[in-house]
This record gives sequence, structure tokens and C-alpha cells, in this order.
Amino acid sequence: MKHKLKALAGLAVLAMAAALPAKAETISMFCSATDYELCEEGAQKWAKSSGNEVKINRTPQNLDDAIPIYQQLFASNSPDVDLLYVDVIWLGMMKDHFENISKLVPEAEVKAHFASAVEAARIDGKLLAMPFYIDTGLMFYRKDLLEKYGKQAPKTWDELTATAKEIQDSERKAGNADMWGYSWQGRSYEGLTCDAIEWMASGGGGTILSDKGVVTVNNPQTLAALTRARGWIDTISPKGVLNYDEESSRALFESGNAVFHRNWPYVWGTSQADGGKLVGKVGVSALPVGAEGQKSSGTLGTAYLAVSKYSKKKEKAADLLRYMVGLEDQKMRAIKGGYNPTVEALYSDADVLAKIPFLPMAKSAFEESVARPSAVTGKDYNRVSRSFYRSVHDIISGTGDIGAELAQLEKRLKRDVKAN
Repeated sequence: MKHKLKALAGLAVLAMAAALPAKAETISMFCSATDYELCEEGAQKWAKSSGNEVKINRTPQNLDDAIPIYQQLFASNSPDVDLLYVDVIWLGMMKDHFENISKLVPEAEVKAHFASAVEAARIDGKLLAMPFYIDTGLMFYRKDLLEKYGKQAPKTWDELTATAKEIQDSERKAGNADMWGYSWQGRSYEGLTCDAIEWMASGGGGTILSDKGVVTVNNPQTLAALTRARGWIDTISPKGVLNYDEESSRALFESGNAVFHRNWPYVWGTSQADGGKLVGKVGVSALPVGAEGQKSSGTLGTAYLAVSKYSKKKEKAADLLRYMVGLEDQKMRAIKGGYNPTVEALYSDADVLAKIPFLPMAKSAFEESVARPSAVTGKDYNRVSRSFYRSVHDIISGTGDIGAELAQLEKRLKRDVKAN
């Protein structure tokens, strides 16, 4: 009888424990500086509904600067951050520090996302992250100015160059001395790698390295692409573009002083915000091509969320991740911020399409996008990219022989790859 009473008492305790609410936790996460407010809104909504708290850390404005911060956390096996904002090119270099979330995220939720975006985060048989939003380089343009001058959205880079110059010069003659033809990212940083790969790949010049890791950057198509880009400086683009990142280039466009602007899809949301100068005046298209028969070739820039391998709250962190990448939060981000969702069902959602009318076009642009060579370079991608964008910056800002500089870049990259 004593044993029976003890057993009943034990069951009663278990029943009471099960009836109690789960222990509240504070989950620490990183949000990108670019979409910080939207990220915070989603995280706080989860916190309120789950009874937990979220501590949010903002990444540096330049995402390159987040890498050493993450590396310090990983080197010390720090449990201080549970959920990490991850750029697609970091997956290979940081894979050893992400938790395998295969058993923490139901398969039905995984399958709701574009398969290509999910598969990029499956490494060595492990699901290491979930896609948060999907990006590719797009061309934004002053729809009103193209209509004014009877122009169409350019299909080639040469056509863009000519149209930008014509409209820029005409607007200056009409009194707008601050008008420029084209705003883009020319600073010596990862963003320039993205821009330059778009110029190269859309002309048939490849993406720095082949899928087998062979350096392919020194070719006539790349020479032509970089020659064209150098010609933009101080003709259709201000000299200051050589120090522009996403935000500073966007500022020029949204001030009303640029005809064309290359950036990520979020610019649709910022350019159409209430009170902006360009509301109703912006068009969006895939990037131009460099040669007939080539693809548009916008650089793929998917963002992910990953659970830190060193978190002591992995299940709660995964629960927050599931909400942040889920349909409800991605729909909010699409409507409020213009971020392209990775949940496929949202591409036929009437509310989303009302806010992002170019989404069907963007879906096609994703299909023509190109990846940076992060998979083949793994942990050494950062070194390869740094060599590339520094050389490209020197080329487009200088006056030296581009062919000779490409040959030097080829030698440098071969050393980088050999060291891999």
C-alpha cells in the first residue's frame, strides 16, 4: 500500500508540474541593422505570446563587421547569444558553430519555404539554419523620369549607361544640378563583390571561381565589365559612389537625385514609405545583362536565422526562430518592409502582392540569380572576397591598365585558393 501511495503521489507531482506554465526564459538574438525595427517587432510579438523575453543585439551597419564579433563568441564557446542572424555566405565558414535544428523544426514548416533556400543551409547532412528572407540585386528606377523622356527600363548595361546620361544631363539643364544617373555600391567591402559579380556574370564572365574552385576572373568579359564600371565614375555616378554602401547609395536615390539605383528588394519598402519623395514614382526591374543571351544575374543574398551551438536554451531559441521565419512574421515583414519572403504561399497572398506588386518579377529574378563562391571556398570565402573587392575598387577608382590589374588579381586569388 505504501508503494502504491508513493506512486500516486509521484504521479500527482508530475501532473502538477505539467499543469504549470513552462519556465520563462530570456533569449538573446542578433538582428540586422537594416531591418532592426521589423526584427524587433516580430521578436517582441513572440515574447508576448510565449511569456518569454527577447534581448536584441544589433549587428553593425556594415555586415562585414559582424564577422569578428561572431568569431569572438564562437572562440569562447559563449552562451551569451542564442539566435544568430546569418548571411548566406557565412553558412560555410561558420557551420561548425550552428546547432543542427533538424529535430527542432517540424518538417512541414521546413517544406513551406523555397527548397533552394533551405537546401543552402543543409550542410554535411545537417539543417543548420532557416531562411528569413530572400534577396537578389534589383534595379530601381525613376518611373516618372523614364516616362517623361520616353524611355523603357534598360535591358543591357550599355543601355542603362546611355539612358542614365541622357536623363541626368536633361534634368541638370532643367535646373536640377544635383541629379545623377546611377547610384550603386562602390565602397571596398562585400557589397562591391556583389555588384561586380553581377556585372561579370551577366556578361558571361563567371563569378570569380568556378564550381571546382578554379580561378576564372581574368577573362575578356570581366575586363569589359570593369572598364564599363570605371567609365561610370564622375559621368553618371558621383565620385562619392566609391565610398557608398547600401544605405548611402539608397539615400542618394531616395533624395530624388538619381535616375537608377541598384540595391536589394527592401528599397521598395523604404522608397514607398509615407512622406517619401518617391512615393508612386519608382519602378523595379531585374538587373540588365552585359551581353546578348546572358541572364540578369543578380547576386543571391538570402538571410538566415541559426541557433548557436553554445546556447543553453536551444529549444526556446528554436521556438523563436520558428516564429521569426514563419508565415505570419514573413508576411508582416513583406507588407511593412518590402522584404521578399521565403514562404512560397506568400507569393500568391493578395495582401502581400498589394504592397509588393513586383513580387512575381522578383521570383523570376531569384531563378536567374547567381551565388557568390562561398560554397567552394568555405571558411576562406572572406579572404577570397576581400582580395577581389579590394582589387575591383582599385581598378574602378584608378587609371591603370585593367588587363594588368586583372592578371595580378588572378595570381593573388590563386594563392588564396591554394592556401585553402
